[in-house]
Amino acid sequence: MPLPKLPTRPAAILDLNDTELDLLPPAAQSTKAKLAETATTSPRVPPLAAQDVTPGETDTDQRSAFKLPLATTPAARPAVTPSKAPAQKKSPAPRTPTRRSAKTESGTQKLFVLDTNVLLHDPSSLFRFEEHDVFLPMMTLEELDHQKKGMSEVARNARQVSRSLDTLVAEHQKLDEGLPLSGLGHKDAIGRLFFQTTAMTGTLPPDLPMGKADNLILGVVRALQEKYPTREVVLVSKDINMRLKARALSMSAEDYFNDQVLEDSDLLYSGMLELPENFWNKHGKGVESWQQGGTTFYRINGPLCHQFMVNQFVYFEGSMPLYAQVREVNGKTAVLATLRDFTHGKNNVWGVTARNREQNFAMNLLMNPECDFVSLLGQAGTGKTLMTLAAGLAQVLETKRYSEIIMTRVTVPVGEDIGFLPGTEEEKMQPWMGALEDNLEVLNMGDADGGGNGGNEWGRATTLDLIRSKIKIKSLNFMRGRTFLNKYLIIDEAQNLTPKQMKTLITRAGPGTKVICLGNIAQIDTPYLTEGSSGLTFVVDRFKGWPHAGSVTLQRGERSRLADYAGEVL
Repeated sequence: MPLPKLPTRPAAILDLNDTELDLLPPAAQSTKAKLAETATTSPRVPPLAAQDVTPGETDTDQRSAFKLPLATTPAARPAVTPSKAPAQKKSPAPRTPTRRSAKTESGTQKLFVLDTNVLLHDPSSLFRFEEHDVFLPMMTLEELDHQKKGMSEVARNARQVSRSLDTLVAEHQKLDEGLPLSGLGHKDAIGRLFFQTTAMTGTLPPDLPMGKADNLILGVVRALQEKYPTREVVLVSKDINMRLKARALSMSAEDYFNDQVLEDSDLLYSGMLELPENFWNKHGKGVESWQQGGTTFYRINGPLCHQFMVNQFVYFEGSMPLYAQVREVNGKTAVLATLRDFTHGKNNVWGVTARNREQNFAMNLLMNPECDFVSLLGQAGTGKTLMTLAAGLAQVLETKRYSEIIMTRVTVPVGEDIGFLPGTEEEKMQPWMGALEDNLEVLNMGDADGGGNGGNEWGRATTLDLIRSKIKIKSLNFMRGRTFLNKYLIIDEAQNLTPKQMKTLITRAGPGTKVICLGNIAQIDTPYLTEGSSGLTFVVDRFKGWPHAGSVTLQRGERSRLADYAGEVL
C-alpha cells in the first residue's frame, strides 16, 4: 500500500525535506519524530525508535536501514510492504574485527600443564607450544628446585629452566595476567606462561594420597578444568603412569612430542635404496661413464634421480647388477660411483672382509677419507664395532691418516649398578668396554703365519700392546671444551644419548677428525628416550644428504649361527 503523506506543521524542524533530514544527526531526527507524534494523530511513518537500533551501529547504518527514497512528490515514492520493513530494521550490526578474532583465538588455544620431567628432558620445552598457553604448577617449580644441584645432565637442564623463568619474570610484575613466551626471542611461541599463584585443589578420588607430587599436579589440572570449562586443559608428561592416571580421571594427557624426530622408526633413513626392475629401461638412455682414480662414474637421467641423496647407496641385483654410491644430484640427473669390493680377500681391512651387501657399504664409508661422519645402525651381531675398529686400526697404524682412536660410550647399566669404581678414567671405563676387548681379540688373531702356533705368541702380545697404545678410552663427563685433531672418534651405544649430548660430542671434532656413531635404536636404556627421540635417530635424520656424511643400517647378523637363530626366535 502507498505510504501516507508526511505531517505538516509550522515548525522549522518539521519543514525539512528528506534530503535535509538525512544530513541531520540522529538526535535531531528523533526530535522531529517526537514533535510529529505529539502534534498530529493522522497516519504517519513510524519513528526510529531506540530499541530498533542494534548496539554498535553507526549513524550511517541507521540512515541506510531506515531512510526513505527521495521523490519529488509523495505519490511517486515506491510502495513498501509491511513484511519487508521489519526485516530491514533487524539487519545484523557489524562487529569489531579485533574483538571477534580475539574471541576465536581464546576458544582454540589450549592450556598445557607441564610436568617436571618435561622441563628436565628438554629445557626449551616452554617455547615449543606455538600459540597455546603454558601453565606451571607450584609443585613443578618445587621439584625443579630439588633437581638443580649436581653436575649431571638433569641438574644442568633444571638450572637452565630456572634461568629462563627468571629472565621472563624479571620484566613483568603481574604474574596473574601471564607472561609472553616470546620475550626471550622465541618468535614461534606466541602464547603466554601462567604460574600457580593461589592454592588450587580439584575434586579427586579420596583414595589418592594428596601428599604425593603427581597427585598434587593432577589436582591442579582438575581445578583448571573446573575454572575454565570451555577451554581444553591438557597435561603434558613423559611419565607413562602419570598419563594413565590422568586419563583414568577423565583428564586430557599427552606425551611431549616436540623432541620426536620421527613418529615411526621404520621411516628412518637407512642410507640404501633398492632400484626397481625397470631401472635401466627408464634410466639407461644417454648414460655417460668415465673413470677417475680407479673408480667408474655414471651420469644417468630419469625420474628416480630426484629421490636420491648424496652418499646414498643404490643397488640393483638383476641381469645387470649395480652397486654404486650417489655422488651428485641435480634435479633429474645424478652421478653414481662404483664401490670398492671389500668382500674380496685382497681388499681386506686389518684381516676383516665384508660378509654381506650392507657390510660392504659400511666399509666404503669407513675407509673414505672424504666422509667425516658415519652412522652405523643394526641389531647385535651385525659387525658394527668390529668393522669400525678394523678400519680405524688400518688408518691409524698403516696409512697414518689419523693419530689415534678415541672410544667413548654412555655408562648406562643394563641391570643393577655396581657402584663406584676406583682408579683412573680409563680404569673406570674399562668394565664398560668389554665389546672393545672382545673385538681386539678377534682382530689380533690374524697373525703373520695364520696358524696360531705358540711360536708367534710373543708377536701377538706385542701387536696387542701397540694396538692398545693407540686406543684411548674417554668418558662423556670430560668432553666439554675439548677439541680432537686428526682423531678417529668412535661413539658406541649412541642410541642412549640425547640429541643435546650428541651435539656436544660431535662438535668436539677438529680438523682431520672422523666421527663414527654406532648403535641399535631397539635397545635404548636411558629413561624417557624413545626410538623417535634418541640422539642417534636425530643425527641420522639431520646428516642425511650432506656430502661428507653417510649412514648404513645393517640387516644380517654375522656373529654366529646360534646368535642369528636366537635373534629370530627369542
